[in-house]
Amino acid sequence: MQQQGRMRRAAAVTQGLAALVLATGLAHAQTAAPVAPAGPLTMTQVVDVAKAKNPNLLSAEQNLLSVKAQEVQAGVRANPTFALAGQDVTLGAQSANPYTYSAQVSRLFERGEKRRWRLDVARSTTDQTRDQNALQEQQIILSVKQAFTNLVLAKASLKLAQDNLKDFQHELDINEARYKAGDIGKLDYERLELQLAQFETDETNAELNVKQSSYQLQTLMGYEKVSDNFDVTGDIVPPAFNLSMSELEQRALQARPDYKAAMDAVRVADAGVKLAYANGTTDPTLEGEYDRAGTEDSLGFNISIPLRIFDRNQGNKETAKYQAQASRFAVDAARAQVYSDVDQAWAGYVAAKTLSDRYNGHYMDLAKDVLNIAQFAYEHGGIGLLDYLSALQDNRTTTLNALTAYAQTWLAIHQLSYATSTDVAP
Repeated sequence: MQQQGRMRRAAAVTQGLAALVLATGLAHAQTAAPVAPAGPLTMTQVVDVAKAKNPNLLSAEQNLLSVKAQEVQAGVRANPTFALAGQDVTLGAQSANPYTYSAQVSRLFERGEKRRWRLDVARSTTDQTRDQNALQEQQIILSVKQAFTNLVLAKASLKLAQDNLKDFQHELDINEARYKAGDIGKLDYERLELQLAQFETDETNAELNVKQSSYQLQTLMGYEKVSDNFDVTGDIVPPAFNLSMSELEQRALQARPDYKAAMDAVRVADAGVKLAYANGTTDPTLEGEYDRAGTEDSLGFNISIPLRIFDRNQGNKETAKYQAQASRFAVDAARAQVYSDVDQAWAGYVAAKTLSDRYNGHYMDLAKDVLNIAQFAYEHGGIGLLDYLSALQDNRTTTLNALTAYAQTWLAIHQLSYATSTDVAP
């Protein structure tokens, strides 16, 4: 029986060690750097990952918890004080005076609702810190969205460069056959072949841009080690939305965390004024005492009341009042900044959207049509080589400008979302 008991205990210890190892492994897996997903992510998914993994946001969250912990400290009451004293206590000898023992318990009692106003200051400070953290989150989300748009633009530019290289290589193969057949001269063919270097350079630069944009986005999302398998998906053509500037301004006034933080600062300052006046009140200390002298017992009490003749917390009262007034001016400044940010972001969006609509509705089709006509005319001897190369360059430049205009519109939408602290994209 004892042996079976030892075996059972040994098995329990083994299972406990295995559980500990498993728990340690899980904890390490949770704290390890997140692994880039295999499938492409949308902008919404990218933002969600950043909210959960970005180390700056995680740090701000812990800071908020530390500030909130001060609410507990602000609500604590004064501790009582215990004192024990003895006099004329002798060992092994006779004393002329009887021994005396005394025990005192005292406690300071706060007046003026100091605890209430301390709690009000602490809670208002927590709210202010929470809104300040929300502003930091909005700034990081803006950076993430901008990086996402840059990556989508880089991918679209790479696709364009690859398609242009493929099409031009096909055109070059056709003209090589024409050159060998004597249909075109050596100079024209070599001029065409020189253009290949530009298309190859465009592809190489576009590949580099995709990698760098991907790495930047992964870092913002909280990945400790970037991955080449990371991918995103999104529409490069920006959407339209039916919101006016005044509607966006009202959204911003309701949602902007910096504006809320400014109003929280007023609450903090007002509570600070009340606390400053409360700290100017007198706090009595009440004490109870037990004494034993020889064979005699006695009880006593003591009340200590500071006489606040000189120090009535006058300077702190004045400071708190001025700080409260300053915080109200800060609210006015924050409100004006909200209007300014929304109006500027709206102006940028309107200009970018107008330009992207022009490319999307007219110039892209026009450049493609010009290139098709020039290519057909050149292959049939209707125009010279330089005219064809000019049409080729115009098409490449127009397409790149269109992609840039689309990306600028997306960036303007992200700026509007940041200025209003809402998602304005449909």
